Amino acid sequence: MTNLTHAIRIHEHGGPEVMRWEALEVGAPGPGEVRIRHTAIGLNYIDTYHRSGLYNIALPSVLGREGAGIVDAVASDVLDIAVGDRVAYASSPIGAYAEVRLMPAHRVVKIPANVTDQQAASIMLKGMTAQYLIRRTYRVKPGDTILFHAAAGGVGLMLCQWVKHLGATVIGTVGSNEKARLASAHGCDHVINYSTEDFVARVAEITEGKKCDVVYDGVGKDTFLKSLDCVRPRGLVALFGNASGKVDPLDLGLLAAKGSLFVSRPTLDTYVATREDLVATADELFDVVGRGVVKVEINQTYPLREAAQAHRDLEARKTTGSTVLLP
Repeated sequence: MTNLTHAIRIHEHGGPEVMRWEALEVGAPGPGEVRIRHTAIGLNYIDTYHRSGLYNIALPSVLGREGAGIVDAVASDVLDIAVGDRVAYASSPIGAYAEVRLMPAHRVVKIPANVTDQQAASIMLKGMTAQYLIRRTYRVKPGDTILFHAAAGGVGLMLCQWVKHLGATVIGTVGSNEKARLASAHGCDHVINYSTEDFVARVAEITEGKKCDVVYDGVGKDTFLKSLDCVRPRGLVALFGNASGKVDPLDLGLLAAKGSLFVSRPTLDTYVATREDLVATADELFDVVGRGVVKVEINQTYPLREAAQAHRDLEARKTTGSTVLLP
């Protein structure tokens, strides 16, 4: 059986103008696959990397790594997911910007009753990123002090609430006074506006010279070297994104000079590579969201066919919290 569906596809790398709304055929699930009729699709900064070519993908391609919806068909060898299940995912293969798609069954998880489809679509990538960063890359403990760049973004708003719940002190950087207010309302004890303040000096002031146990840096080029100046000796900088561009090659001697520092370049794919890790990560995320420990802020929605405008707004830093595309 074949379904005619629509999707946002690119045939070349470039700006938002290369994104096209096209009709596609989606067949029946092959071995190990399920077919999902999306109800909500997550927008993530990595989508702009795939579109621009910063992260190379085979073309033509439907964009998007994160979605939620209803299973409408399953392969005969798929035993743990059934037609009618509400499911979500945030993993390869990309192709979420579609009304209907096929996915490997082992990469999707069931959504619990106390989490909505829009919540699930907006938290899978960003929320599981927050989970691995604060529970595994560096396991945040009561009494720790953390620095998180872009605290008013999708990962930031979730991660800062979660870290506050864990008993740590949260310092966040933002680019505007409006975003500072948002970060303060979502777990940040101290907010630094990096457009008007030197965040290295402010971190030293806030911590009385002790600096932070860990810095989570998803901004990249504009912040990374300064991030190294914000961690205590033997502290960790987790560079998990490149919103401002790729970081220049690092002279490892700097890590010695600045206090035997650790640097990690983690990715979600590595942390949820096995089915066991994926389910455990998603379950812990669904638990804190379902209990209201982490409140999800879906501050923008766009029709899926207007995904190009969503990309423009995301890259212009006009969005806050999470953004969902609606088929």
